Amino acid sequence: MDSEAHIIACVEAAVKDLKLAVPSQAAIRDIIGLGLHEAVNRLYPGSEPDLHLQIAARYRVHFFKENGTPSALFEGAREVLRELLRQGYILAVATGKGRKGLDYALESTGLGDYFHLTRCADESFSKPHPEMLNQILEQTGVEPRHALMIGDTEYDLEMAVNAGMPSLGVTYGTHSRDRLLKHNPLACVDRITEIPAWLDSD
Repeated sequence: MDSEAHIIACVEAAVKDLKLAVPSQAAIRDIIGLGLHEAVNRLYPGSEPDLHLQIAARYRVHFFKENGTPSALFEGAREVLRELLRQGYILAVATGKGRKGLDYALESTGLGDYFHLTRCADESFSKPHPEMLNQILEQTGVEPRHALMIGDTEYDLEMAVNAGMPSLGVTYGTHSRDRLLKHNPLACVDRITEIPAWLDSD
């Protein structure tokens, strides 16, 4: 999903509600992919321990109500997922979103049935800790070397490194190609529609 603008708007609105200094859009963009606790610690280092709870509460208000329009899917995303399922791939999600946010996204886009299992940052350690991927591997019985993490942030690819899993960077999301390449993905692709052909060529 192309959720960057929506996330930035919700973070800005949440911190304004609390009369906090509003981080730059670049700073907010940089924490996309992390769990809320880790994100707040980066935006407001040294802050009071409960600040992330306050920001999270206001963020959810804007995410689910005031800014409730769901983010758009990247062009071709639904067709790519359908094709990967047809080819027999096991599809999973490991996300910095909380469970409520992910369920909302899957329900609003109708993609829930495309994924065999999902893990969220409020159910395990946040990226780049490998716990979410390790749990997915354990539940599916897939060895790390036979799996692939596809991600648009360096936190995704660093998580894959920490899990001993190969990765594929995608440049149409949040972080730049240069940041993705620091974590040695097998390759980087510029459009989601390139993924099936890349998998076929591997």
